[in-house]
Amino acid sequence: MGDNKIDFLISHSKTIKCLYYHTLLTSTEVSNHTGKSIPNVIKTLNEMIAEGYVEEKGLANSKGGRKPLNYSLVANTHYLLSVAMDQFSAQMVLVDMNNQFVTDVARYGFELRDLQTDKFIEYLNHFIKASGFAKNKIIGIGITMPGFVDTEKGVNYTYLKVAGQTLVEYIQQNISIPVFLDNDSTAIALAEQKFGVAAGIKNVMVLNLGWGIGLGMILNDKIFRGNNGLAGEFSHIPLFKNGKLCTCGKHGCLETEASLIAVTAIAKQGIGQGEITSLANYEDIDADIIINEAIKGDRFSVKLISEAAYHVGEGLAILIHLMNPAAIVLSGKGSVVGKLWLAPIQQAINEHCIPMLTSHTTFIISELNTRAQLIGGAALVVENFGKNLESKLNEIEDQVSV
Repeated sequence: MGDNKIDFLISHSKTIKCLYYHTLLTSTEVSNHTGKSIPNVIKTLNEMIAEGYVEEKGLANSKGGRKPLNYSLVANTHYLLSVAMDQFSAQMVLVDMNNQFVTDVARYGFELRDLQTDKFIEYLNHFIKASGFAKNKIIGIGITMPGFVDTEKGVNYTYLKVAGQTLVEYIQQNISIPVFLDNDSTAIALAEQKFGVAAGIKNVMVLNLGWGIGLGMILNDKIFRGNNGLAGEFSHIPLFKNGKLCTCGKHGCLETEASLIAVTAIAKQGIGQGEITSLANYEDIDADIIINEAIKGDRFSVKLISEAAYHVGEGLAILIHLMNPAAIVLSGKGSVVGKLWLAPIQQAINEHCIPMLTSHTTFIISELNTRAQLIGGAALVVENFGKNLESKLNEIEDQVSV
């Protein structure tokens, strides 16, 4: 590989990861995170300073004796492109090596079920060009999206299918940047674990309250994806005998009553039946409008959110019985009205859960909110620093040389 900085990044991936996730660390703290001796860590940090990857950032606090140096990654050595997709759009942003957004978040609208892969690649190329950043400074692309995603194979079995090769292979071949793919809810769990309210908690269920109701799982401090990446399909628990067809093709899933898509449909039906609500002042409504009106106190909007939250609580009662988590985090788009979700969720839990189990589970509202998935997409790239990144860079180099 021609870029010596990238080679250096790959060979020092453990140190890069711990500095990315913690921003400022002393040599002792780096030693604790990497399991390397302090003399070895100091040698590595000095090498990384010489290569322009790490910088000294002042003195840390000390309870006595000489204050240790703080170290941080140099922010602008490389950038991470995070792509957060949902059923109706893709948001894209460039993130530096200190986990800071360095561009505005761009949004591209579409119907995901109808989106063609070549059109998606067109959006990626447009964003990269419009960003003003050199393409060779982007070390990797983290694409996070709904659907049945096999992270290891780089396939989404639900959307953006490509004949003859995997989705990741096809995008990588056309963009010439390493690509990593994951489920949106898993990426949100990763963000909450590394930068959010789930940090330091061993067993956490992270709810992605979006157009659907996704679930990311942290078990024994590790992201849990199941046997082939398909774990966490919480929204497809069959809870209702309502006859409503779910997007998965089955009937009565949790999603048919509690997703933001379902909430929007119920809202439109209520308006059509003469419901008195501020939502009737809009020519058309979507989940964002319902959320905003609920925050303002519109009775009907609050009722819609509360009813959906109660149904989510019914599903969570099953989850608590199975997993006994220390915490359940409400994250994603819907978490901006987290306080409105909590009371009806708690009511459902009280009605359907064994008290012994619920007494050991705490509910926490995310502080990352709508940024969680974008932060998780960047972290997905960082998680793959090392052999995975090296392998993809070699694949790209081989394609170019052919």
